[in-house]
Amino acid sequence: MAYTAVKIDSEIVESAKIYGVAESRSATKQVEYWARIGKIAQDNPDLTFEDISDLLLSMAQVKAGNTTPYHFDE
Repeated sequence: MAYTAVKIDSEIVESAKIYGVAESRSATKQVEYWARIGKIAQDNPDLTFEDISDLLLSMAQVKAGNTTPYHFDE
């Protein structure tokens, strides 16, 4: 993955450091997370933050192979 340097307001970086500590992320990863959530929210305005978080968790579980089949009652 290629990285590109961008200028970000220092207040956002300081906030990302604090949130990053709470979420076990670096400040850079926290800003990337916020950007990802923001893009998804902009593309899907009807989804709540909780909906987006649940969808991202579900996608990660599928990617990790942590799923069980669902059987419909007949």
